Amino acid sequence: MNLNELYTEVIKEHNLSHHNKHHLEHANIEMPGKNPSCGDEITLYLKVENGIITDGSYTGVGCAISQASVSIMIDQIRGKTVEEASELSELFLNMIRKSPLTDEELEKLDEAVALSNIANMPARVKCATMPWHTLQTAIEASKDSK
Repeated sequence: MNLNELYTEVIKEHNLSHHNKHHLEHANIEMPGKNPSCGDEITLYLKVENGIITDGSYTGVGCAISQASVSIMIDQIRGKTVEEASELSELFLNMIRKSPLTDEELEKLDEAVALSNIANMPARVKCATMPWHTLQTAIEASKDSK
């Protein structure tokens, strides 16, 4: 299996698994996200305790790319500090913008690297980045509410 096939499998698996797709009881952050150009919509639910994202989930509809991206993102940020999640978001967005990342930075992104080829598909970039922008908005909103 070549790398592109492996990446396609990761995206397909996350899109179909729905393991992160549900309303999260006791979430203390709830943030809507929308890609008006194609209709992708999510609500991101996060439970943050003492600066650590202890759990996360989402509800919503969208294409395979947006649904896989949000699922991968939640897996990546669960158990991380808010600052670490913000850093991962920046790394992901830089990867999609084709900014050079080090091997160490790519390693931090783990399965999210499967979405790196989206950078070559301008019509799909917003699909992949919308969940990560939603995360950044949620983090900023939680800081402002303190």
